[in-house]
Amino acid sequence: MNCYFLVLARDKKHVEKKIEELSSLKIPYLVVCGERMNHPGVVYREARGKFDAINFGAKLIPKDVDIVVMNDVDTKIHNFSAALQEFMREKATILFGTVMVREGPQNMFYLFQDKIRRRLYIASEGELLFIKRKMLDEILPLKPCKAEDTYILFKVLEKKNKAIFCEDCYCETERTKTAQKEEMYKRKTVAGIYQAISYTNPPPLTKIFYFLLPFLSPLLLVLGRKGYYWTRGILLGFMDYLRGDRSGVWQTSYMD
Repeated sequence: MNCYFLVLARDKKHVEKKIEELSSLKIPYLVVCGERMNHPGVVYREARGKFDAINFGAKLIPKDVDIVVMNDVDTKIHNFSAALQEFMREKATILFGTVMVREGPQNMFYLFQDKIRRRLYIASEGELLFIKRKMLDEILPLKPCKAEDTYILFKVLEKKNKAIFCEDCYCETERTKTAQKEEMYKRKTVAGIYQAISYTNPPPLTKIFYFLLPFLSPLLLVLGRKGYYWTRGILLGFMDYLRGDRSGVWQTSYMD
């Protein structure tokens, strides 16, 4: 089966390093970049959100591609072959890996989230996401959404197709360094997930989880400072959605 990378880049900061990595994997790729670059594997698209970059880039993927692998430009992929083999062996429609953050409050958060995702698919990871081309074509175009990766996952589950959470494959990346910045990150992520739910029909247990999340999130306060900002971010993200936030724009000010 033919595999193809669709890489999303807000700017050109990490593009050259990512091209080196993908070249070593010997898999064809296309980088959709928010800044112009003189490279045959890079196309320019004004940054309007990842959902828009996917809609744009998917139109340029060769027709003979069977598997599309979405990847964020500011990541380093580990054990790619393990994920590809599992995807093909298990005849999955979508597969996503986990994330390794070397420093910052998200280290602890991923411990909790991954434990849940082993049993219930509450969120995807856009850092590295495999999807069958045929299914992606059915889902597109994506509506504006801050959590486009989870939107895609929920659409696949809505259609009763097989999803896999592969912990053997992970992406190394940087995230928020402080608890205060984590509040902003969680706010945008949570708002995006509620957007994704409104566009799709995920499994009942997933919908119940997010119905209960605003009421259960204060339990995170027992974790101290991190838990306080996680709780604030979750509640503010939920309130943003209730107030009508349907924007797909994802600013990275939380990394400043």
